Order: sequence, then structure tokens, then C-alpha cells
Amino acid sequence: VQLQASGGGLVRAGGSLRLSCANSGRTFSTYAMGWFRQAPGKRREFVAAISWSGGRTYYSAAVEGRFTISRDTAKNTVYLQMNSLKPEDTADYYCAGAGKPLNYCQALEYDYWGQGTQVTVSS
Repeated sequence: VQLQASGGGLVRAGGSLRLSCANSGRTFSTYAMGWFRQAPGKRREFVAAISWSGGRTYYSAAVEGRFTISRDTAKNTVYLQMNSLKPEDTADYYCAGAGKPLNYCQALEYDYWGQGTQVTVSS
């Protein structure tokens, strides 16, 4: 399993970015996919998650209403549309995959992780 995250970059406050995460390696029975982020000097925090079969979505309070997680099951890809970005959204963003039921907010319960993609929001 190789999760490849992409789409990060530098954007001004109020702008938008769309992150993608594709599995380019061995497929796995996906139960859910999630996005986490980690800012310098801070702990990794939950951003959003989506159940693979039903598409049910979950968001942190910090991003709800601004970010949208979606998935394309045929492409084994998960997306994170980020709108109305704020400087406090600046972080490395990581995608993660889980092959079994889990607590979506808990990073330790995910089985697979992609490399981070950096998002920088200037004020």
C-alpha cells in the first residue's frame, strides 16, 4: 500500500486548495480514509474522514463548513477540498487509510499513512 498525497502549496488567506491522496500500491479492503495535519511544534490532529462504502463524512470543528472530504472508489482516491483557508490551517497534511472499523479521530487506529503535503496559508 502506497498512499501518495498531493496538492499542497502556498495560498493566501481566503483561498482554496484541493488535496488528493491515491493508493498507488497494493490495494487493501478500505473501511475509511482520513486526513490529519501537523503544524510545526504541534501534535498531529484530525481534520476529516470518510467511510469508504457509504461515504459518511466526519470533520473536526476547526474545519467543518470550510473543508469537504470526498472519495472516488474507482480510482482509490480521497480528496480534501479546502475553502476559506486561514493562516492557522498552515500545516503538513497527511492522508491515512484504515481497513477495519475505527474511531475516525484517532491517528493510531489507521493502518496506512501517506507522506505529508505542505499547505501554507499567508495572511
